Amino acid sequence: MGGKCCKSGPDKDALETEKLKRLCQKRHRARIKAAEKIQAWWRGTLVRRTLLVAALRAWMIQLWWRTLLWRRVLKQRQDLLKIYVIQEEAAVKLQSWVRMWQCHRRYCRICNAVCILQAPKSYFAFQTSDILQAQYEVTPNQLEFHIEILSV
Repeated sequence: MGGKCCKSGPDKDALETEKLKRLCQKRHRARIKAAEKIQAWWRGTLVRRTLLVAALRAWMIQLWWRTLLWRRVLKQRQDLLKIYVIQEEAAVKLQSWVRMWQCHRRYCRICNAVCILQAPKSYFAFQTSDILQAQYEVTPNQLEFHIEILSV
């Protein structure tokens, strides 16, 4: 009979194998936890990368839209400026035509007045008499006449 039978405690080999099993299980759990952490980190990296790509694409779309709006506003400003310039040129041309018409009308009045004053002497009786003396002036706006009676 062997000495093993007489032992009252557990077998040392069984205890060591049990310890080894627990140690292997702890290591296995630690490896699983480490793998889970690595996988979580990698998934987070993928998610952040996807979100970054989505954010960059959204930013590019916003930039394109803002550029489109800015160009539209710029075109509207240019169109309004062109309309303003056309209206200003039309107003200036109209003013110049009115001024030209007024000058022509004044010129015609002065010419008619001068023609009347240059009529033959027999046409105006008061020109040959010494009683009346007529004077006239030409101003920019109208023709002015001054008649003086010298003696009665």
